[in-house]
Amino acid sequence: MYHLTKEPIEVQPIINQVTDRNCGAIATFIGTVRELTAGKKTLRLEYHAYEEMAVKMLERIGNEVEQKWAGSKVAITHRLGMLEISDIAIVIAVSSPHRKAAYEGNAYAMERIKEMVPIWKKEFWEDGSEWVGDQLETTPYKGGEPS
Repeated sequence: MYHLTKEPIEVQPIINQVTDRNCGAIATFIGTVRELTAGKKTLRLEYHAYEEMAVKMLERIGNEVEQKWAGSKVAITHRLGMLEISDIAIVIAVSSPHRKAAYEGNAYAMERIKEMVPIWKKEFWEDGSEWVGDQLETTPYKGGEPS
């Protein structure tokens, strides 16, 4: 249910993981690589992670969603490595008995991922590059290459 991959992400298998006869809603979030950020042209992104910890944190987030929104199921896949513009970087699927919980659980999961999962991205622009990591519950990576 919680994966990191270096391969392109297929959305339907992630949806299939949360499909449940007792759930009337599945909300999916598909995060893609955008070309412009604050007016700056992105050429590509590179994602790195502390993989063992990242998977544990994704599972923790899924458990939080399932506790806050009873009857929900969660699956999350995040891509690592070099991604081009429009590539899928992350897919979050949340099923629940009702649509509001699926929407809310999905939004909650994405915000928690940004807060606590040790995944960093390097943004490549026409005039340089920079590592980005805004997690509140991990130490953001600064400079050089992450391990």
